[in-house]
Amino acid sequence: MDKIILNNLQFYGFHGLLSEENKLGQRFQVDATLYIDLRHAGKSDDMNHSVHYGQAYELIKEVVEGEKLNLIEAVAESIATKLLTRFHLLEACTIKVTKPDPPIPGHYDSVAVEIYREKNDE
Repeated sequence: MDKIILNNLQFYGFHGLLSEENKLGQRFQVDATLYIDLRHAGKSDDMNHSVHYGQAYELIKEVVEGEKLNLIEAVAESIATKLLTRFHLLEACTIKVTKPDPPIPGHYDSVAVEIYREKNDE
């Protein structure tokens, strides 16, 4: 399957279970893989046969910088749902949401969730 990949998108949001996360906010990183047949776009050179990745970026930004959610699982789900709804040619997507600096003790690079959703998922 063909895909459009948006790597390491950087945002600042206020998601989390802890009150300091909701008050102070933190960095979030998003990776989005958009599964779409790109054959017609490649042959026609016509954006109507693809997904405009600038618009996809803005949609992801609205979710991450928007309404506060408790779980990054909910952030990922919201992004996937909105992408699949907004772009009619999009068949599926993989969304990874990373918290580089979660407020938990220990030594680690980050914590993340990754989901895969198809257009016909319920």
